Amino acid sequence: MNAPFALGLATLACVWVALPALAGPSFSAHMTMHMGVVAVAAPLLALGLARSAYDPVRRAPRWFAPIPASVVELVVVWLWHAPALHHAARELATMRALEQASFLLSGLWLWLSVLAGDEHTRDARRGSGILALLLTSMHMTLLGALLALPPRALYAHHAHALSDQHWGGAIMLVVGGIVYLLGGLALTAGLLRRAEPV
Repeated sequence: MNAPFALGLATLACVWVALPALAGPSFSAHMTMHMGVVAVAAPLLALGLARSAYDPVRRAPRWFAPIPASVVELVVVWLWHAPALHHAARELATMRALEQASFLLSGLWLWLSVLAGDEHTRDARRGSGILALLLTSMHMTLLGALLALPPRALYAHHAHALSDQHWGGAIMLVVGGIVYLLGGLALTAGLLRRAEPV
């Protein structure tokens, strides 16, 4: 087991063991779980799997197109922040497990799509990977801002905790926006290096 994969598993263990008890009453704890899964654990796990014997992109590259993966993650993230589904995930352990599993799978699919595969398929996907990560950075920033800036609570079951919603939105805005932006910039730097004449 390599270091990024081990760190990814450790992140999941911390997020899923330490935070669920807080995630019911606290919006910011719930958002920390979300960001820990999609923006910390998923890229670490993808880095650990990339170019290893267990790299799924080497076996099925057609299933790992970055733009469709980013669109699926967008839909998953925004759906789970709709009031009814968000409330269900906060109140019911089974719904929270489904939410967290969908965050992990969609995040892992996106990060594997942009980081994994053999040299040829990775290079062919690099441009679309940049667009996918920048798109994800933008929608995470937008959703974070929608949660962090309104003058009233957006969730009826949290009407008395506006500051907690603001903190949760700020966590999403900063962590979600920055991690995906940095990923896109790293891919861009790699693309520019490869384009340099030898």
